[in-house]
Amino acid sequence: MLNENSSDFSPKYLKDKRMERAVSVCAALFLERGIENIKMTDIAEESGIGVATLYRYFGTKSGISAAAMTYLWNDLKSLFGGIFDAGTFTGQTGIKQIRDLLRMFIVMYTAHRDFMRLLGEFDRMILDEEFPKESLAEYERSVINFYPVFARAFRKGKEDGTIKSSIEPRLFYITYAHALTEMAKKFISGEILPSDDFSDAEKELETVIDCAICYLETA
Repeated sequence: MLNENSSDFSPKYLKDKRMERAVSVCAALFLERGIENIKMTDIAEESGIGVATLYRYFGTKSGISAAAMTYLWNDLKSLFGGIFDAGTFTGQTGIKQIRDLLRMFIVMYTAHRDFMRLLGEFDRMILDEEFPKESLAEYERSVINFYPVFARAFRKGKEDGTIKSSIEPRLFYITYAHALTEMAKKFISGEILPSDDFSDAEKELETVIDCAICYLETA
């Protein structure tokens, strides 16, 4: 079985420096102007690579879009690298570790808004264009998965008595990861109804986290 760090998992564009540049340029353009507003000709002009070459390599705009989103997820991963293995994190109680993990979704909302906006746009593209699941394999591997760290924190919480033993950890994690991510994307997409007021968006996210922690922690 291949290790996740095996070179066989490397996106194919990393083997071609010109295509790697095209993907990084595409990612920057997406962050600046959004996916829908960027054409293949824009990527070609900005990267200095012929548009026909881009089509031959990536097939469609969807192909390079998936590569660009994979690139951005990997870039974000590098920012979080080492945080959850540091003694300042692992030395905390299990429940405190889980609160800090859930707060990472607030960090993504407050510090990486352009990326979260893109994430919502790319989700819609996947649904609208019915991407084959196999074409998203590299993208899926790039998505930040906090669950292994959460599972470790959950085990510690059961051992130190700060977390109820009756909670099913994976269901809990998926539920709140989905809820916090979708709330963040909604806030970033902007107010729609007259009654919408997202001025306290961060506090709303904090409230969901508080509810999650109350559900988890022992009395």
